[in-house]
Amino acid sequence: MKSKASPAQLIRLRQRSLCLMLAAAMTAGSLPLPVLAAAAAASPIAAATPGLPAPVPVAGDPYVFSFKQLGRNGSMNLHGVDATDSLNFDVPVSLVATGAHVTLYYTYSPALLPDLSQINVIVNDVVAGSIPLPKESSGSMQTAKVEIPAKLITEFNRLSLQFIGHYTMGCEDPLHSSLWARVANGSTLDLQTTALPPKDDLALMPLPFFDRRDIRMLSLPFVFAGNPDNGTLEAAGSLSSWFGALAAYRGARFPVQVNALPPRGNAVVMVAGEAPATVAGVEVAAPKGPTLTVQPNPNDANGKLLIVSGRNVAELKQAAAALALGGKGLSGNSVVIDKLQPLTPRQPYDAPNWLPTDRPVKLSELIDPKRLNVAGYNPGEITIPLNFPPALSSWRQDGAKLKLVYRYTPQPKSSNSSFMVSLNDGLIKSEVLLPQDKLDKSVLAAIKDDALTREMNVRLPLNLAGPQSRLQLRYMYDFVKQGECQDIIIDNVRGSIDPESTIDLRGYDHFMAMPNLGVFKDAGFPFTRMADLSESAVVLPDNASVEDLGAYLSLMGRFGAATGYPATGVAVTQAAQVDKVASRDLLVLASGQNQPLLKQWADRLPAAVTGDKQRFELADLSLRVRSWLKLDEDDAAKRRARLALAFSGGEPTSYLTGFESPLDSSRSVVVLAGGDATGLDQILAAMASKDPEAETIQGSLVAVRGSTIDPLLAEENYFVGSMSPLRMLRWWLSRHVLAMFVLIGGGILMLGGLAYLTLRAKARKRLNA
Repeated sequence: MKSKASPAQLIRLRQRSLCLMLAAAMTAGSLPLPVLAAAAAASPIAAATPGLPAPVPVAGDPYVFSFKQLGRNGSMNLHGVDATDSLNFDVPVSLVATGAHVTLYYTYSPALLPDLSQINVIVNDVVAGSIPLPKESSGSMQTAKVEIPAKLITEFNRLSLQFIGHYTMGCEDPLHSSLWARVANGSTLDLQTTALPPKDDLALMPLPFFDRRDIRMLSLPFVFAGNPDNGTLEAAGSLSSWFGALAAYRGARFPVQVNALPPRGNAVVMVAGEAPATVAGVEVAAPKGPTLTVQPNPNDANGKLLIVSGRNVAELKQAAAALALGGKGLSGNSVVIDKLQPLTPRQPYDAPNWLPTDRPVKLSELIDPKRLNVAGYNPGEITIPLNFPPALSSWRQDGAKLKLVYRYTPQPKSSNSSFMVSLNDGLIKSEVLLPQDKLDKSVLAAIKDDALTREMNVRLPLNLAGPQSRLQLRYMYDFVKQGECQDIIIDNVRGSIDPESTIDLRGYDHFMAMPNLGVFKDAGFPFTRMADLSESAVVLPDNASVEDLGAYLSLMGRFGAATGYPATGVAVTQAAQVDKVASRDLLVLASGQNQPLLKQWADRLPAAVTGDKQRFELADLSLRVRSWLKLDEDDAAKRRARLALAFSGGEPTSYLTGFESPLDSSRSVVVLAGGDATGLDQILAAMASKDPEAETIQGSLVAVRGSTIDPLLAEENYFVGSMSPLRMLRWWLSRHVLAMFVLIGGGILMLGGLAYLTLRAKARKRLNA
């Protein structure tokens, strides 16, 4: 019999449901919920249920996506006499578009003249259709379906919506408040496609197993001939982390099957042994060394198998590493790797996805330089992703140095034009874009190509930054009113950021209080400190199930997405051999009662689930609202465990926790413990959740119940990393005020004693003379 929810839990569930309903309605621009639900249900991405495996996307599946899934987080708000907004969509290599249509949910101003106003649907700069805006339908949500001819669709496409609006036959203000239309991001794009079978050629890798044009979650099964040993799992982890790095922007999962092929789509088959083998009816020839082969999936004419084989586990790992590190140099349907020799060993915090801390980084290294140019009076933000290395210590630091060189078109007259710099939606600095009538003659004479160049030096406060941050640069030009019948918008204002502008992280130390599950969720730290995970080990459950193995591979995919590098150095082991990896950071997986380390380290765990009995430690901080994103040193007392709660019955709770390694005080342990066989899937779904209204994974203990995340504890009782000796001394003294006074007093006494002895010696010398 299930336990009843407490009144507090019922209130929380009702509040969360209400928030989600309101958020959906606001995001859709007052779109009716049944319509929004129908649009979401049509999408293969939205069909995935948190905590459960997503459907495997294959060629020929319906390719239907809402504008939100195509990257439009809010409604398209179109203002003025001529306004355009766009989004991009691509057609996967495995598909050929035979037609398409767009379903728009929109509303518009009641003041518009129907004969002069319309919304144009444009595909690749060609008008596919126009939507009239009749007076009688204004002010309420409308639906329109526009067919897109197949001949307009290419591999890479831009879908634009152009709003043409007029409110009077006479002179009009081109930016009048009545000139508006809004298109909800619940609008959908539906592509009709046919499958195009790819070739059996390693030169196409990572195709067809990963296609960067496909925005659906990557679901790539791994197939083993039997229960895989640790070496085989290490090889599989290298490949899953590589695929995870490729699919970072959309997510990936890697279900595991033993001696069975998926009925549809692609799969990776891992085989180690000197003799020929048969895996799920597929004949694998005896390998002559580390071997990579691409061949058809016998269950699906459009599916492929990537067979990774070797005469032993060492060769299997070499084949996997060769594909992950040097796959671009391969060709043919089958190759044998003769030699693989890494030239340079990895260094701490040198992951390709992270900003280097040993040199200034040019913005052109972080974003396509073409995206640093904008046009128009309000062109929107230039967003530059900043992936900061985890564990950067911002203690007593002024901020990261940002040197911006930007250009703009000086207007003849203006008073409100500005250039703004923001970090994660927080304003950092704003400068006025001076018009021509306020510039010195010498400055005007130096203007080249009608653009004025200026410099800005900014400090970015890293205490406000997370591992994945956004630098936002925005030009806003003032539209100067000329008077009735004289207001004409001339699109001659431009702005650009010099690609040679730099951000500099030199001088920052890597030092962090632990445990910190937030940085584990966002960046895989501390395991990703080495990009290849060469100082990390995964402790799998005894008799791990295929669900446990799939969770392990999916975690490797998350780590690869964080670093951009395959986990070729990860070690896999079980509890009985954990002493052999004592010098590494340990990631411990458990589902139910199949992990002996949970009993061996019970005195260090702030949680335990044994049968129907559960125990959790709680802190006062778990009662505070929205306090998890910014923890400061003054909150230390509230983060300390104050209550141990034990109870029996109810559904088994899954949890994440971290603590200092019992085997090596310089290392960390993170435990992902599923309450049952599906618990690890629930934890992975919680880690992948991007719901802004839901609780997030932070602190040192987090409970996961279905789709509910409950942070319970945020103890920080040890530190990782290092600082320079002087900074370390200053930091230590700042945390031990009494010791600082003792040292100061001792220093005064010492100096006083030395002065006294010196003066006494001089006095004796003078008297003796």
